[in-house]
Amino acid sequence: MNDQNAARACGIDFGTSNSTVGWLRPGQDSMLALEDGKITLPSVVFFNYEEDYARFGRAALAEYMEGYEGRLMRSLKSLLGSSLIDSQTEVQGKALSFRYLLKLFIQELKLRAEAGAGRDFEQVVLGRPVYFVDDNPQADKLAEDTLADIARQVGFKEISFQLEPIAAAFDYESNIQKEELVLIVDIGGGTSDFTLIRLSPERRGHDERRGDILATGGVHVGGTDFDRQLSLHGVMPQFGFKTRLRNNAEMPSSQYFNLATWHTINFAYTRKAWMDLQDVHRDAAEPQKLDRLFKLIQERAGHWLAMEVEAAKIALSDQDSHRILLDPIEKGLSCELGRLDFEDSIAGLLDRVRATVGKLLADAGLKADAVDTVFFTGGSSGVPALRAGVRALLPNAHHVEGNLFGSIGSGLAIEAKKRYG
Repeated sequence: MNDQNAARACGIDFGTSNSTVGWLRPGQDSMLALEDGKITLPSVVFFNYEEDYARFGRAALAEYMEGYEGRLMRSLKSLLGSSLIDSQTEVQGKALSFRYLLKLFIQELKLRAEAGAGRDFEQVVLGRPVYFVDDNPQADKLAEDTLADIARQVGFKEISFQLEPIAAAFDYESNIQKEELVLIVDIGGGTSDFTLIRLSPERRGHDERRGDILATGGVHVGGTDFDRQLSLHGVMPQFGFKTRLRNNAEMPSSQYFNLATWHTINFAYTRKAWMDLQDVHRDAAEPQKLDRLFKLIQERAGHWLAMEVEAAKIALSDQDSHRILLDPIEKGLSCELGRLDFEDSIAGLLDRVRATVGKLLADAGLKADAVDTVFFTGGSSGVPALRAGVRALLPNAHHVEGNLFGSIGSGLAIEAKKRYG
């Protein structure tokens, strides 16, 4: 692509579940195709032990599901700002740092973007949540610094950041016809982020927009948290979660939490975890459920089960119930999940989201009826109970659904053009 009017820089939305890259060029879609003609690359790495290579995205998930021997890793973004970022994990007998795994994925993202654009990128605007870590500015700064350092390692020379909900606002603004006061609701895989911002056709030409941003806020609640709650409340009881030992104590819960949380599933496969389970099996009041847990771990089927739970969560946005078939663990075993049960399981998380929106309005000194539009983006913003909660807070606002996976990347591309030409 030799168009002299194309932007020098790209925008990268490195997401917990999916990642995108945006690049402005005249007369073309701003989103670059990253895999099989699609704009999203699932944030997944699979180390195929049989073929001795790393796969990414949908190809990684496909090889894992086809039964290749290997190691699957997902939700790598969740490591940023956590104590795990300086830890290592074993892959085919080698100790690999989590920083290296993040670098491996972001390098692949850059290479695919450059292949799609037909040119190299040295400048980038990276999206970031309002808070990588809640109530810990030092850990939050460390998370951003870690991501910037990795971006430099993969070849970016000029690096800057924009808050993800503000990027989504710029994408929405590119198509509006009049001034609006907009609440951006970005519910991603790992975080929920919000901004109250004044948008208009006239304002979108301005480089300086700080005066238009009335408030920003965020909370570390996202789609992977919804998955975890649905798994723990709806599925893991089949594997012994919340059952009793013979002394009436409750089964230790750590392995269930590991298996229900995308970025800790592999911790359930360690030798220590296996020995701990064997110790409690002797005292289990319902040993047949522990046998299922043993089978799940022996088969290293934790990611398979997590994908089934995620699919159930998505199905429950449109259906009242969804059945997960657990035949790979035990023939004839299944689990019926209901939407109301799912909503009950995430009620505490939704309370935190609503509280964050309420605080945002208070911080901006606004009443609810001042907001003209609510713009939803992010792959987890389709949960009906979440939308109903926001609607109850802002009953008079017009609701708009953006590109759930592309709005942030598109807005980052707009920002990249402004910053770097």
